[in-house]
Amino acid sequence: MIQEGLIKEVEDLYIYKNLNALKTVGYSELFKVLDEDWELVFAVQEIKKNTRRFAKRQLTWYRKDEHLKWFKPTDIDLILNHITSQINKSSD
Repeated sequence: MIQEGLIKEVEDLYIYKNLNALKTVGYSELFKVLDEDWELVFAVQEIKKNTRRFAKRQLTWYRKDEHLKWFKPTDIDLILNHITSQINKSSD
């Protein structure tokens, strides 16, 4: 995210830093850098850590949903069969 221009994006949005929409992973940490509370190296470490935590919470949430079907990316035939069966169900 840093290499793709996140720092510039956060600089451009700094005046809006108190909006709830910007209290997310990446923005929060870099706002602290711009406020000179944190060093960039530490902020990047925190972004990585907080991204992992967020992803884990998402997986925990989605695993509870009985309607979701999980596939490995290499299960192309299973994925296509599932899509086909769902299309067929909806057209019945």
